[in-house]
Amino acid sequence: MPPHIQSGAKNTAGPAGKGNPWLKGALGEAANAAARTDTFLGARYRRIVKRRGHAKALVAVARSILVITWHLINDPDARYQELGTDWHQRHLNPARKTRDLVRQLQALGNHVTLAPTIVA
Repeated sequence: MPPHIQSGAKNTAGPAGKGNPWLKGALGEAANAAARTDTFLGARYRRIVKRRGHAKALVAVARSILVITWHLINDPDARYQELGTDWHQRHLNPARKTRDLVRQLQALGNHVTLAPTIVA
């Protein structure tokens, strides 16, 4: 975790540590390959790249790979189970999504009234 630098009331993140360059390269290549697959890690990359950019999305996927690997090595009974590309969609809270979208529309100056749809 990068250190925090404080000057007065302002807090900023400091530089990240160097880490192991060999591991960094291997994880970067693995993340780059995983980003192009139709798996949970590929879906994670596509979700993050929309708002953070390519480089940060790759680092996030590389960290996910590292965490998965650590759990597999640390627990001999652990097995990797692919969550699937739709994992985030399946675990989405519809009420929260509705609330967030209403707030976005109101921030743009729209008056929002919600009415349930009647399916015949």
